[in-house]
Amino acid sequence: MDRRKSLKSILLGGVASGLAVHGCKPNPNEAVTQEVVTASNYTYGRTPKEKELDEKLLKEVFFNQHEMESMSVLCDLILPANNDSGSATDAEVPNFIEFMAKDLPELQTPLRGGFMWLDHKSNTDYNVMFMSASEEQQKTILDTIAYPDPAVPAEEQPLEVQFFTLMRNLTLTGYYTTKMGIKDLGYKGNMPNVWDGIPEDVLAQHNVAYDDEWLAKCVDQSKRGIIAEWDENGNLLT
Repeated sequence: MDRRKSLKSILLGGVASGLAVHGCKPNPNEAVTQEVVTASNYTYGRTPKEKELDEKLLKEVFFNQHEMESMSVLCDLILPANNDSGSATDAEVPNFIEFMAKDLPELQTPLRGGFMWLDHKSNTDYNVMFMSASEEQQKTILDTIAYPDPAVPAEEQPLEVQFFTLMRNLTLTGYYTTKMGIKDLGYKGNMPNVWDGIPEDVLAQHNVAYDDEWLAKCVDQSKRGIIAEWDENGNLLT
């Protein structure tokens, strides 16, 4: 099974426990030029109160430009493009994670601390920031945090491992809940099927048969688009 198919099998929406990194604050002097996503981009159903909250959150900015660029690199390493589908950034997953960090404030410190850890590790090992490292160097760093010890409870995993698990879950959730991701899954939703009745050999085993009139009303596929009508006694007319 290839890597992308393996990722599809991961339970979507399961977000790991928070990564408690303390004292990780952004540089207040660093310019923030991230584009704010407008609520008009979203067409899902919302109550007036939920829509008001969405509008409020979408006008706020949490991650700075450097963090968003680092996030884009990490998301595409987790879920790169292939011949059939785009990458995580093609599906605007970083914007989704930015929104989730504002909607669930408990994610903010784990995520911000995790990106600081990536830069620290990359600077220590390669003397460059994580997003400026080569892809091979980036993957070498991620290999050290991408495989949690199954014998260790999630909340007891190293903080950097918890961070990557959180980012992986958010990336998959963000991607596979977009039109692009759903298409990649091959999910077509509920589709009407065709029922031709119980097979003849099964009916014969029980020594029963369909009534011709019933067959015409209930199994004739040429009439499958016709809405059934009933008389006052509950008898099927058409």
